[in-house]
This record gives sequence, structure tokens and C-alpha cells, in this order.
Amino acid sequence: MRLVFAGTPEAAVPSLEALLTSSRHDVVAVVSRPDARTGRGRNLARSPVAAAADAAGIEVLTPPNARDPQFAERLRELAPDAVPVVAYGHLVPRTVLDIPAHGWVNLHFSLLPAWRGAAPVNAAIEAGDEVTGATTFRLDEGMDTGPVLGAMTETIRPRDTAGDLLGRLSESGAGLLVATLDALETGELRAVPQPTDGISHAGKITVDDARVRWADPALAVDRHIRSVTPAPGAWTTLDGERVKIGTVMPSDEQAPSLAPGRIQCDKHSFLVGTATSPVVVETLQPPGKKMMNAVDWARGARLAGGAEFE
Repeated sequence: MRLVFAGTPEAAVPSLEALLTSSRHDVVAVVSRPDARTGRGRNLARSPVAAAADAAGIEVLTPPNARDPQFAERLRELAPDAVPVVAYGHLVPRTVLDIPAHGWVNLHFSLLPAWRGAAPVNAAIEAGDEVTGATTFRLDEGMDTGPVLGAMTETIRPRDTAGDLLGRLSESGAGLLVATLDALETGELRAVPQPTDGISHAGKITVDDARVRWADPALAVDRHIRSVTPAPGAWTTLDGERVKIGTVMPSDEQAPSLAPGRIQCDKHSFLVGTATSPVVVETLQPPGKKMMNAVDWARGARLAGGAEFE
């Protein structure tokens, strides 16, 4: 089939590469979010998908949004049979959805209708789900509400961060997307409406959402930190300064009881209290420094007795 691929972040790149290198389909153009300012220098940078398309010599469209009339006109000129889409980042109007004969085929990183929305991987980890997956479905004007074309499952490992899990899903999901397009081309696949039960939502995560709530039980603290790692990144404050939290582990049965946020450290461990047992903070990032071993940092910081994260 003749395809126009739509996507923006790094998680969408494996799907584009799979379509380019291991499928029988022809990707004639790519649609991505416009260049954005990033880093300390606030320099304009291509999205990961746009950069991958540039490297492959493919035309890149970066409309301000999917309602842009010039974008719709160019898409009609390209005449794709389908538009595979992975985390593009814009809602697509009906007039544009109807341009390709097979529609816009979305790869979403959850088992729909669970975790519709912008952050399904993060939500699955925070909720303590043991299994998640990826779903291909035909995009409609709702938020991940279109009929399902295919699905695959993925086990959530006990120490998975959102980055770990998304990395695996982006690779395995690429194969699902290619298989879905193959079956659409041959007419072997029919879209099935999503169930009306089991619906849950995963909204976009802000930096404020990533703050650690030490008054939660240790299990919830651990899940929350892993769910926002590496982005936007868990954080807390110490004496009014922001400290990023890298990795934590449950403490053993001999760990002392500590008030939520209270720090206790020695040459071997860095404990922080929660509503239940403490957690062991393995790595953290103090202001102006890189992520580092928490015990090493504490040794140099010479924390006062009774120090607390807030």
C-alpha cells in the first residue's frame, strides 16, 4: 500500500523504520509536529520521527495542526491508501480522516479500551497493572475510541520504568502495525468496536504531577516514581530546592519506621519514610548536578539530623 506515516516522538521511530525496511508498503511522506525549541539553548530541533524521515530522504510535512487546509490538500495529492499513526500529537478532523481509503491506522500503547489518552504506559505502571500491551485501531474523532484492528500483550516487569516498558512496546508494536496494514491490504481484517466496559483514561502528565507523595504507602511511591521515569521525572524538595529522584527500591523488614519524607542515611543506604515502610533511594539528582548515587551525595551534603523531603 501507499502510506503516509504520522508520528512525532522517539517511540514512533521503530514503527517508521519497520515500514521502511521490513514491509512491502511504500512510505511516500511523513507527518510530524513542527520543529520545537529544546534544551538549555532553546534551539529549534526536529522531532525524532522527522529526523528519521530526513535521514531516509522522505518528504516531511509539519503542519501547525491536522486541520490546516494546506496539509489536507497535500495529503490528497499524495493519495495514500492508509495513514499509519503513532503518537502524532494532534487530533485529526473527519475531513482528513476520510482521505485515505483504509483510514488512519493508530498504534496505541495499551489494551484498549483500557488507558485511552496521552500517557497509557505511565498509567499502567502507576496503577500496578501486571499486563498491558498495544492495540491497532482505526482512528476516529474521539480520544482513542475507534474500532480495534489488532492487539498484542506485554508483561509489566516488577522494576519496569515507563521508559523501559515503552521501549519494549515501541519495538513489538511496530511489528503489530506492519501486520495490521498487511491484513488490511489483503482484506483479511475487519475492525471490531471497542467494548463498552473496562474503559479507563490516562491524561497527559505534567511536571507537577511527577512530584513524589511521601505520605503515600511505599508500594504507591515506588510505582509513582517508576511511572514518571525518565520523563517528566520524579522530584521532591529539600530545604526549598528541587531534587530529582532516580530509582528507589523497597526496604527490607529490618528497616526502621520513618515519618513520611524523613531521611535516614549511613554509609550503606539512603532511606526515606513513607506512610508504611521506608523506601531505599538509590539515585537522585541534586540541583545543578547530574544523577548520582544517593549515599555518595549524602556523604558530601552532610545532611542535618531530621532532614526531610517535602
